[in-house]
Amino acid sequence: MSIFKRSRSAGLKGSPQAAGNVFRARIVTPRKPNSARRPAVKVFLNNGKQVVSHIPGMGHNLRRHSHVLIRGGGARDLPGVRHTCVRGVYDFLGVRNKRRRRSIYGVKRPQNLVNKIRKKFRQILL
Repeated sequence: MSIFKRSRSAGLKGSPQAAGNVFRARIVTPRKPNSARRPAVKVFLNNGKQVVSHIPGMGHNLRRHSHVLIRGGGARDLPGVRHTCVRGVYDFLGVRNKRRRRSIYGVKRPQNLVNKIRKKFRQILL
């Protein structure tokens, strides 16, 4: 029996994130009993590893040679996919028209909400 636990995101080599270049964008189908067409990319990392990474959210702009940041934690039902691309960093754009859970999908706070919050704090401070 092994003392060491196997890493679930071995491509990161213990780091929280890693940057790399997209080698190939493709569609992956999940294991039984699920059925879908999930986007994924093969990434050559700067640390020398080569991994398959999941693309979260609706739509993407990734092509060959795009620069991406990846983190651990892939899609559970996709075989061999153990990493996720971070949206809104480098060449990977955030999801359009996203209002909720924006931090996951790389979207800044909408300007009308920013103004509303500023107005509220101005009233509190006066």
